[in-house]
Amino acid sequence: MSNDRLPTRLWVDAHLSVLTMAGTPFYIHNTGNYDSGIVLVKINGYGEGCKLLQQQRSLDGEMGWMALMNGEVVAEPEADAYIARAIDRDPDLWVIEVEDKEMKNPFEGKVF
Repeated sequence: MSNDRLPTRLWVDAHLSVLTMAGTPFYIHNTGNYDSGIVLVKINGYGEGCKLLQQQRSLDGEMGWMALMNGEVVAEPEADAYIARAIDRDPDLWVIEVEDKEMKNPFEGKVF
């Protein structure tokens, strides 16, 4: 069985380039596994709280996002504590924080 998926680092670099061109602020909290790390996105609403999404593939292989913390907007310290626990469980996890007042996911794929 061959793995024809793009390495995670290349996927992240391509999407961060788009954010840079759009002027969207971002910060990489944790650099995960180059080839196969999962991506967790912290969407910071500038004092309105944060949403957390984690990359996930459907049974058909379609890339999408799972809303973490019941999809709720939570205080930043609560989001950061969740992220710290997630990195403890999976040090290969990519964690990217994006600042967006409207709290929209900047990456393609639907939220499950």
